[in-house]
Amino acid sequence: MSQPVLDIQSLSIQRDGTAILSEVSWQVLRGEHWVILGPNGCGKTSLLAALTGYFMPTSGEIDLLGERYGESDWRQLRLQIGIVSSSIRQMMADSEPALETVASGKYAMIDFWGRPRPADRKQALQLLDQVECLHLEARPWAVLSQGERQRVLIARALMARPSLLILDEPCAGLDPVARELFLDFIQRLAAAPGAPSLVLVTHHVEEIVPCFTHALLLRQGRVVASGPMRQTLKSAPVSIAFGAPVRIASRAGRYSLAVG
Repeated sequence: MSQPVLDIQSLSIQRDGTAILSEVSWQVLRGEHWVILGPNGCGKTSLLAALTGYFMPTSGEIDLLGERYGESDWRQLRLQIGIVSSSIRQMMADSEPALETVASGKYAMIDFWGRPRPADRKQALQLLDQVECLHLEARPWAVLSQGERQRVLIARALMARPSLLILDEPCAGLDPVARELFLDFIQRLAAAPGAPSLVLVTHHVEEIVPCFTHALLLRQGRVVASGPMRQTLKSAPVSIAFGAPVRIASRAGRYSLAVG
């Protein structure tokens, strides 16, 4: 078996006597695409903060590409994890052109200053083309649609050539048509040669497209289920995760949820 991209063992986080995560174990292998699913307050945000080095674990181990948190330079390892989230989206300068937004991802820099180097410009243009937004090269952030912003931020995250790309609730704020167009794009992105392992963080099973192979279900900081989609995305474990009886149905690789 090849070396895992991400290997988390018995991860626990406590703050002020409160258990935020408890004994979470999770492993992502190359070629796998994961969904992290659970209600608000289940620990999704804390888990992401821990594996990107912004939240110190109380106990447990995090290995990224064979390098261990606390034993390696996590600032360098963090470049192997691309993340697209609302917090990053809100920090972008309104006047910044899409090309500069993408180029800044190589240096994990917000509000890019100066001009991109020729090699960075070339790579940024290639990535804009990959996310189907080459025509937005000179368009400022302020006039991009929500869907366009998400694609540009994905290109930005790919500038550092990460091994893991986390999409943290990427469909928030998208109307139904824009959401489906974006999800179709994610399906194509996952199939692209050399694509990183994807991790989709969501509350909504309707956002899970066929490229996702595995799911991690969380409730109150604990793992409810983890493994291949056919085993985890079932009515019983999802009901436990959300604390209410739900029915999961699937059709043509897409999922729906009914309560009660």
